[in-house]
Amino acid sequence: MPNEQPANTTPSRGSDRTSGPLTSLALSLTLAVAGCGGQPQAAATNDAAKSSYGLSPEQAVDYIQRVIFADRKVYASRVVERLQDQEAVIEATEHFEEEKTLPLPAQMLRMGAEEASQEGGFRYALISKWAINKANSPKTEFEEAGLEAVIADPSKPFTRYETIAGQRYFLALYPDKAVSLACVQCHNDHEESPRDDFELGDVMGGVVISLPLGAR
Repeated sequence: MPNEQPANTTPSRGSDRTSGPLTSLALSLTLAVAGCGGQPQAAATNDAAKSSYGLSPEQAVDYIQRVIFADRKVYASRVVERLQDQEAVIEATEHFEEEKTLPLPAQMLRMGAEEASQEGGFRYALISKWAINKANSPKTEFEEAGLEAVIADPSKPFTRYETIAGQRYFLALYPDKAVSLACVQCHNDHEESPRDDFELGDVMGGVVISLPLGAR
């Protein structure tokens, strides 16, 4: 549900956050990719990027996205959908701090992304070509191409190695699907939404992950 506070993604985007467990996982996986000594290694290919543990950047990022999407799905379905739609205890709203409500699932993901970025280097963000908040639209060629790719074929991520300002990165963009009715209803009912016909399981956008590999 990419529609609230702007979040950052690849090195060209600013910073994004995550919770403690995800931060620790990201740090551990980054060190594993870097090698036993913890020093980042530049890598032009999958084999060259593998550490002494046999963990490639593709594998590291895939583990990270599993945690991101698991947290997102659990919060959307077991917290927001249950408390708002099933039990009518409390609503999830865009201005949750002022209104004393729950944050929307997309806001929860973004707050995590902002927290994760404080560790430095590693970043992720939620983006969409149908973003309600235009700040969350794709901003780079990689993001634009990645969104088109995962919308056309959501069975696999769109990935690429890039060197930016002398720093080597592995970039991956995964499809973000509508995992609960709360996500679908929020987008379909919002007056500023560019699209109002989402259904469960539809690709609503993407989560882009930037994993630093070291200086080129």
